Amino acid sequence: MKKVPSEQVIKRLQIENPWWKTQKISIGYSSLNPRAYLELFFPLVETKEIRRATVLMGPRRVGKTVMLHHTIQRLIDNGIAPDKIGYFSVDHPIYNGLGLEELLGLFSEATGVSYLEEECYIFFDEIQYLKSWEIHLKVLVDGLPNIKCTVSGSAAAALRLKSTESGAGRFTDFLLPPLTFHEYLELLEKSHLVVSPEEEQGLFKSDNIEELNENFIHYLNYGGYPEVIFSDMIQSDPGRFVKNDIIDKVLLRDLPGLYGVQDIQELNYLFTTLAFNSSLEVSLEELSKGSGVAKNTIRKYIEYLEAAFLIRTVHRIDRNAIRFKRANFFKVYLTNPSIRSALFSPVTSTDEAMGSLAETAIYSQWFHSDTILYYARWKDGEVDIVHLNERQKAQWAIEVKWTDRFYDRPRELKNVIQFCHANNLERAVVTTRNKSGEITIDNVNLKFIPTSLYCYSVGYSIVKRKQNFEKG
Repeated sequence: MKKVPSEQVIKRLQIENPWWKTQKISIGYSSLNPRAYLELFFPLVETKEIRRATVLMGPRRVGKTVMLHHTIQRLIDNGIAPDKIGYFSVDHPIYNGLGLEELLGLFSEATGVSYLEEECYIFFDEIQYLKSWEIHLKVLVDGLPNIKCTVSGSAAAALRLKSTESGAGRFTDFLLPPLTFHEYLELLEKSHLVVSPEEEQGLFKSDNIEELNENFIHYLNYGGYPEVIFSDMIQSDPGRFVKNDIIDKVLLRDLPGLYGVQDIQELNYLFTTLAFNSSLEVSLEELSKGSGVAKNTIRKYIEYLEAAFLIRTVHRIDRNAIRFKRANFFKVYLTNPSIRSALFSPVTSTDEAMGSLAETAIYSQWFHSDTILYYARWKDGEVDIVHLNERQKAQWAIEVKWTDRFYDRPRELKNVIQFCHANNLERAVVTTRNKSGEITIDNVNLKFIPTSLYCYSVGYSIVKRKQNFEKG
């Protein structure tokens, strides 16, 4: 059996690294608008002050490879010599059996640049295809100070697990989540539908809320993945792309391979059930009775699905914002609302599921941040979103609605008013379908804002706030 000669591997490298000759990434990447998260990611890659590798992780098909190429182009634009930037798509069969140092040797052979003596930027895409990658990468970080390594992978759960176990102090993890509504409009060049606030802390406005809401519905159905929002063909059959190419690969391959799941059908059933009930309160007892699966097994499955960035759990507090000692009840949210339409069917603005999807969408924007959120529920009331301050006191509250009814009948929001009184909150946010404004009821200021605008505001502010923080 003949071994693939190094000349063939180098030819492959030259195809993957067109900037060695052209100083440009391929048109397939350069023609795409960069995600807003590039502004947060690039400083981690560029800096050499801290000797760490950057691990880019996230769900499948959210644009990690595209962002790596946009990063490479920015390095070149900033004056880094193109031949000192190497990119390897590790999942290509031609690299099978080669370790990271062997790949670096081929990089030097192809470019004439000595990675042992010269400063280089090296990118390993789909790193999970390399066995024991975290050990190899740790060796490079410790032994080769001239190299700044960046790796990425779609098996997000595996990357996070191994990065945490082996890369402490040597790896910097960066999560690229599904698209926010802000990014969705930006990529489709529809940001004109939103008007920036005059005050720095103000909320955005829209001169055409009907058109903005049409785009919001489209975002709920198709907006989590960059590839989907530009393809009418994929949108005509989202189940084929999102479910078969993304969800099934996680449920049928990534998670069973990483955690040794024996009954894949059980895991698939649980995820489908949770997806259908996104934003609704569930319990381990209820899920166990409905599926016939032991509660401990369900608890593990939920942990696995969270590690894969498919869902997030949100825990319950009472009317006085006190956490329960035993988390018997909780809510589960899809990290990307468009997963639901892929599993079941797309929604329209009048569908019964819109209330749950609107709440899921708002939570999915907040999941891009480090903010920990809760929901409040007591015997005769509930508030959808609550944030606690460092002293574990309620700091703000949001009630999510996909209707204008409560703007016209604000006294029906007695749950929100009760919660604010119980926690000394002077104001709360209530989302609507179309209407904006402020109304004070029983000394509580209720700020009404359309759900679509609120989603945009959260996604925008999280990215910009992080950027400002990074810039000091």
